[in-house]
Amino acid sequence: MSPELYRTIARLDSAMFVAFNRHDAAQLQTFFAKDLEFYHDKGGLANFEQTMQGFRNLFDQNKTTGLNRQLVPGTLEVYPISSYGAVETYQHRFCHVENGRDDCGTFKNLMVWRLRDGQWKVTRVVSYGH
Repeated sequence: MSPELYRTIARLDSAMFVAFNRHDAAQLQTFFAKDLEFYHDKGGLANFEQTMQGFRNLFDQNKTTGLNRQLVPGTLEVYPISSYGAVETYQHRFCHVENGRDDCGTFKNLMVWRLRDGQWKVTRVVSYGH
């Protein structure tokens, strides 16, 4: 595995979730390809528009809960996909305040990144372990 590829994907992951933690849907959507397929073990399959609407709804519902995502240290793995891009797997923890207390859950995730015309975009997400 290339240390440079790992650093690139880790940097993109970090920037994506800075946007998520700021509840900035406009910035967040720039990380995803228009042909996105997002597979969620409880929610099923969503396309780009459905996924972006889901983020907007989540942010609207959590304006005051402090909803945030943190990467679980030591879980990020990155592997090249020849002539396409990379696959990233990790565990992440989502927390928000509910009834005055932190409510957190740790889940597994996989993202496929496509490198096209010098731009990295997520084309597939598999979110599981909920």
